[in-house]
Amino acid sequence: MTSSAVVQVCSALGDENRWQILRMLGERPRSASALAAELPISRQAIAQHVEVLVRAGLVERERHGREVRYVPVGAALSAAVGQLQAAAAGWDRRLEALRRRAEGSAEVSG
Repeated sequence: MTSSAVVQVCSALGDENRWQILRMLGERPRSASALAAELPISRQAIAQHVEVLVRAGLVERERHGREVRYVPVGAALSAAVGQLQAAAAGWDRRLEALRRRAEGSAEVSG
């Protein structure tokens, strides 16, 4: 996953409504109407939020007759989590090196 894709996923999840939608879709696929019935926002707002999730690769559309249901795509979220974990591991290594350096300086001066 590219860094711009990670940014797109994080940006999509940075909105409380989109996070709620993704969590709900994780329970079971739903249509925009079904989502609107469960959330305090309009169906049109739901459609806009879902479109952001689709562009980020977090949700796909499935047609069932005349109805379109939205289903989560775990691969995009898993890939973003992997990238974030790799970044966190790098920070952990740097912080550990700083801690060791600080402890070494304290022993020399103490």
